[in-house]
Amino acid sequence: MDIGYSKDDLRFRDEVRAFLDEELTEDLRRVTRAMTSVYADAETMRRWQSILYRKGWVAPSWPVEHGGCGWPLAWRYIFATELAAADAPPLSPMGLGMCGPVLIGYGNDAQKAFYLPRILSGEDFWCQGYSEPAAGSDLASLRMSAVDAGDHWICNGQKIWTTHAMLANRIFCLVRTASDGPPQRGITFVLIDMDTPGIEVRPIPMLSREEIQCEIFFRDVAVPKVNAVGQVGDGWTVAKYLLQFERGGSVAAPGLRARLNRVRKLAERSGLQDDEALARKFAATDIAISALEFTEHRIMAAANKGATPGVEASMLKLRSTELSQRVTELGVEVAGVFAIPFQPAETNPGGRIAGWQPSNIGSIGPDGAAATAPRYLNERAGSIYAGSNEIQRNIIAKARFGL
Repeated sequence: MDIGYSKDDLRFRDEVRAFLDEELTEDLRRVTRAMTSVYADAETMRRWQSILYRKGWVAPSWPVEHGGCGWPLAWRYIFATELAAADAPPLSPMGLGMCGPVLIGYGNDAQKAFYLPRILSGEDFWCQGYSEPAAGSDLASLRMSAVDAGDHWICNGQKIWTTHAMLANRIFCLVRTASDGPPQRGITFVLIDMDTPGIEVRPIPMLSREEIQCEIFFRDVAVPKVNAVGQVGDGWTVAKYLLQFERGGSVAAPGLRARLNRVRKLAERSGLQDDEALARKFAATDIAISALEFTEHRIMAAANKGATPGVEASMLKLRSTELSQRVTELGVEVAGVFAIPFQPAETNPGGRIAGWQPSNIGSIGPDGAAATAPRYLNERAGSIYAGSNEIQRNIIAKARFGL
């Protein structure tokens, strides 16, 4: 079996590298190296998205007819690898990676024509309305109601842990349009304008004090029925389709390796390059990332033959989030006492830090140390979001082993 890249693949890789050398400025790279969350700040994400949009490379996995690149899977993997190696900032996945693919798969022609170009250009900034205070991993128990009012629904309820809801102008939401039968039935996938009267957004400060997640209250919010994606009452099918992209629709291994390499560089700057115990931990983590990388290659090869992400999406989500947490733990260990000072001015927070005032002391510790503790705290959520890792293990046990 030949697992090497073809001449066309290598030519494309060189084209990507030349583009990044030209367009990915040092200030954008610095943002990535100083990130404390899985998200960059909104201004950086919008700026980088506009650069990729002008190039026509903003949606590698979308079909050409909808504004995507139409690239083969190998090129998508090469692109993701080169972005990670070059310290390119991530884009918000809510529109490009979640809502867009759902609209391509389940949206009608009018919805595709209106929303997809706005997602590509960044004109619309999306957030995801799934979780509720009493419906997290058990998402089918959601209670946000949508009562029939003719050509629209009147929606009441609450969503929580909604990333960047304070910045978004649109939300894709699961609502309950019927309550008879099994809980999975009667759920509808709808698109809602965040400027609609009756919507209130309240940020939730994280352990790192960043305001990234929010709770949203819907009070008598009118949602046109034309905003339903897929069949009314069959939103559970649409939601499961979206979760395949959220859990396993992106490439994780290249980004993990780039982050691990940044921790290695921090170790060198901290004079720990000869620490044997630390070297063993780096090696073990590197090997685990390589195993994930080959798993991604295997799934990519299956997708080339027409397979779609199934239980593999749960496998990738489970393993990638655990490895991401391991990388942050190594970062804190390497930073040592320099992980303790709270230095937002030396990092790139994923959201506003309420009440923080810059210090006049200046930077404390080696370059990169200040971001290790906030990133560690942010990554604690990795094994919970997109379906907790315990739920993913249940899915794998049932679907793969019949337990």
